[in-house]
Amino acid sequence: MACKDLVADAKLGCADLVFKDICLDILAKARLVLNAEQFEELRDFVTETLKDEAFSDSGQKIRIQ
Repeated sequence: MACKDLVADAKLGCADLVFKDICLDILAKARLVLNAEQFEELRDFVTETLKDEAFSDSGQKIRIQ
């Protein structure tokens, strides 16, 4: 549950590339402490969150000055 909260918080406060990097870091660390079933559940949650993030950002452009 704490890992899912970390992912959800990161989604709210990070840019897309940073969010993906944070998710990978969370998964890498969670793999060390979660059992296989818990890790698969977290992995599926992160996958769905990343898909949602990809669709919500589609069509938006960032202008860098």
